[in-house]
Amino acid sequence: MSTRKKPLEGVKVIELATFIAAATTGRFLADLGADVIKIESAKGDPLRYTAPTEGRPLDMYENTTWELENANKRCISLNMKDPKGKEAFFKLLDGADILITNWRVQALQRAGLDYETLKVKYPSLVYAMCTGYGEYGPDKDLPGFDFTAFFARGGYLENLRQKTDVPMNVVPGLGDHNVGINLAAGVLAALYHAKLTGEGEKVETSLFESAIFNMGMMVQAAQYPDYGVKYPINISEANNPLNACWLTSDGRYVQTCMPDYNTYFKKFTAALGIGEYGEDEKYYPVQNLIENKLGTDIYSKIMAAFGTKEYKEWEKILTEADIPFALAKNWEELLEDEQAWANDCFYKMKYPKGERVLVKHPVKYQEMGPTPYDRGPFIGEHGIEILSELGYNKEDIDAMLADKTLYVWEDK
Repeated sequence: MSTRKKPLEGVKVIELATFIAAATTGRFLADLGADVIKIESAKGDPLRYTAPTEGRPLDMYENTTWELENANKRCISLNMKDPKGKEAFFKLLDGADILITNWRVQALQRAGLDYETLKVKYPSLVYAMCTGYGEYGPDKDLPGFDFTAFFARGGYLENLRQKTDVPMNVVPGLGDHNVGINLAAGVLAALYHAKLTGEGEKVETSLFESAIFNMGMMVQAAQYPDYGVKYPINISEANNPLNACWLTSDGRYVQTCMPDYNTYFKKFTAALGIGEYGEDEKYYPVQNLIENKLGTDIYSKIMAAFGTKEYKEWEKILTEADIPFALAKNWEELLEDEQAWANDCFYKMKYPKGERVLVKHPVKYQEMGPTPYDRGPFIGEHGIEILSELGYNKEDIDAMLADKTLYVWEDK
């Protein structure tokens, strides 16, 4: 293992946030060596209690979601409504390089924690803000989760469903992780500038803004209503029917991706054993297909061909033909995916009840070596340690514990 110093060692980050998106940013920075101190209430981040929704047992000692978002961090639980708790928070900020928050705009302003207020006292601070719908506009203070602000408002659910069916099911974290990494990229740029110049910056993104960026190609294309088909569509109606999922005889779906129909059509139909259509000018090139309105027809022929063989047979045929494809895998299969293990996607964490496989961040570093994976902290686990570092003596800390300004979770 490399002994190279991690790039963010010596950087101090205060994370005043709940749930996933902002925590993803903090976790990314913690993996790079930053001292990320997460601030929670006595009850703790609601993310600690989402296990039943995800189909897991609720167990503070084995909380895989908490680990995913909060590994490698320290935690202090402060009552921010108490003046002594607020004072401790500002002492933390005194030595901080970065503040990460997902509080709503109005809440930040009421608490005196908005950027305009803090930059007066902390001119070099990088202020990272993650919201549901953005910092401005009529909906800036709406509660935002990725199900709503990202998937629904951002265009996924309406446009990506089959026209004749309800929207796809979504699961937590997809939009949040995307947004968290976007915010981390902005934070690192601002931190670099701050270290060079001493000038801080506010970095902001949101679930909604990130979804719009992700949908950029199609949002832009929507300005040309006289071309193509209006979404939502049934995939058989697409201008390019080769970018679809096909059902095999053993009930598995295979996704193919051939962005340029003309480059792949003859090779693809030949591999499927229906090469006669590749030579038929009604179906090729794509302009003829569109003019003859035969997209649904060729889609049906390809689907029928896939139904004649099991996936394992198609895997060999498509690989040899150099067709871009992938099996639609379930989560259980991903846990055993040889490609994922070869590329260090997973980490084996030892828990009191046994070993579990956890997912790692997708960015790797050759010279630095593997990033650590320490479990996420319990509520307030490092509070006494952190306050001691700030200069609080034992009597001060005991008094704060006694009046619940400071809280440290204990299993009862």
